[in-house]
Amino acid sequence: MKIAVVTDSASCLTSEEIEKYHIKVIPITVIFERQTYLENVDITASEFYEKMKSETDLPSTTQITPGQMQAAYDELEKEGYDAVISIHLSSGITTFYQNLLNYLPEVSNIRVYPFDSKLAASAEGAMAKLAVRLADAGYLPEDIIQELEKFRETTKAYLAVDDLSHLVRTGRLSNASRFVGSLLRIKPVLTFTREGKILALEKKRTMKKAYYSIKERFKTEQEKANGPLRLTVIHAGAWEMEERWYQDIHHDFPRVTMEKSELGPVIGVHVGAGTMALLWCYDWKKWPIDLTKVRN
Repeated sequence: MKIAVVTDSASCLTSEEIEKYHIKVIPITVIFERQTYLENVDITASEFYEKMKSETDLPSTTQITPGQMQAAYDELEKEGYDAVISIHLSSGITTFYQNLLNYLPEVSNIRVYPFDSKLAASAEGAMAKLAVRLADAGYLPEDIIQELEKFRETTKAYLAVDDLSHLVRTGRLSNASRFVGSLLRIKPVLTFTREGKILALEKKRTMKKAYYSIKERFKTEQEKANGPLRLTVIHAGAWEMEERWYQDIHHDFPRVTMEKSELGPVIGVHVGAGTMALLWCYDWKKWPIDLTKVRN
């Protein structure tokens, strides 16, 4: 069985990763006033954050359409794929995943196995790369989905947001009412719940204090981890801060596998420029392969 992996552009995969792992990425649309841009096709992350500085009206996003998904599935079927693992942005912050589930009965030319990441950005990207690794190892689609569910449980994401008003404006913060009165005075630490919603955990006065809070959470998780962790330092148009975070963590945890990532336009619409995050999970490159699930 030939299995393809599909995800959306919120996964923040680089062009090099997309090519290397043969992942099909469906771009999400970003809107500035009435002008539409396909993420990473018509506008890059750097261009987006620069544009944010000069635009008077804040941008918005629109969901991927069933037509876009059908076109992708049709293309994969023509390329000889028998099945698709379709991994997407958390259902806790968008209705797209549910809309996809509603549409899938219309897809008859290829078998699609949907998966709710319940996260975003490089967490979603890591799931896509793990799915490719498992498919290449000979796992069947049902077994890949089971492994992704287990992998998802190892994944943690914590954000420090420079300007909380973006999340409040777009309605993506589940407990926004607790923070509305102090939007300009705090740098909250946020995370994703098990349901995939964004939750504010604590208020910090500075990004530095928010960073140390997240770093302490990673230290605790790293000490009790049952396997090798991969940690990603993520930024939204804050390259210098990303480098400071990266170097500080590398100094304190030299044996941890680390990488960097940048939030793309779609996530940037909701969290705003200056957001920083740490994401860690079981290292997908070292995820154990169960030989009983490898087909001959």
